[in-house]
Amino acid sequence: MQEHIRGECVRESCGLLAGLDGVITHAFRATNAADKPETRYEIAPKEIFQRMREMRAAGLELLGIYHSHPNGKNEPSPRDIECACYPQTPYFILSPAADSPRPVRAFLIADGRANELDIQILSGDEVNRESA
Repeated sequence: MQEHIRGECVRESCGLLAGLDGVITHAFRATNAADKPETRYEIAPKEIFQRMREMRAAGLELLGIYHSHPNGKNEPSPRDIECACYPQTPYFILSPAADSPRPVRAFLIADGRANELDIQILSGDEVNRESA
């Protein structure tokens, strides 16, 4: 994800996260279809359906939606809260800033409120040990 957002540092990058048993193992990049991609993101419904089909074919489940805030804090904006459509799915907001103390944060957004989640970022080796 960090590679993705650093490659599009002037626009919000976005995508879907998948895995099993609460462990994210795959990031599915998406195209930002918003009319103002510098300050908002939108994944076209057709692309969401395509990515969901890819996840199902791989035996994965949707575990999150991600996007970046290239010019601000990585916390939900009022627009993020207003447009959140999946109340049971965590929204991950990333900061491309090299000095960000927490470059990845996750939130459940429902009923006009955002609640931050505790997340643990594991290396590939750690994920393999956890699943063994």
